Amino acid sequence: MSLKFIDGAQRVFLGSRDVSDLIRTPEISMAASRTSAIPEVRAYLFETQQKIARENNVIMDGRDIGTVVLPNADVKIFLTASAEERANRRYKELLEKPDCPTYQEILDDIIKRDYQDMHRKTAPLKQAEDAVLVDTTKLNLEESAAAIVKVIKDKIG
Repeated sequence: MSLKFIDGAQRVFLGSRDVSDLIRTPEISMAASRTSAIPEVRAYLFETQQKIARENNVIMDGRDIGTVVLPNADVKIFLTASAEERANRRYKELLEKPDCPTYQEILDDIIKRDYQDMHRKTAPLKQAEDAVLVDTTKLNLEESAAAIVKVIKDKIG
């Protein structure tokens, strides 16, 4: 697995195959939730994510980054939005795909994944005590980015 920046965007590669779009499908999202609960998978991801952070000045997102992977990060943001808004955003993102799931299927998957991730024994989804909560439910992309930048500037100047 490798990360590459192409035209200013991060792309994820498995070998030479660009899987950036594939990993954002509902099926892969649910599979990621299930497999990330396996201790051996967690250990591999933990080491890989820490290596990336050691070698790069990064902004990293994930459901246990602030609590488990990088508990001493300079800035921690617990980024959230309602399940309905996240489903709406994902639905709009997937509309162009020929096999686009329905809004309700996406919403059901998001609710199920949230529950699984919050209740798993290993590295459950939760807000770190020192993380700043940023709820983007009622924000558009530009407003969300501005809110995140404000938190960063407030924390590190």
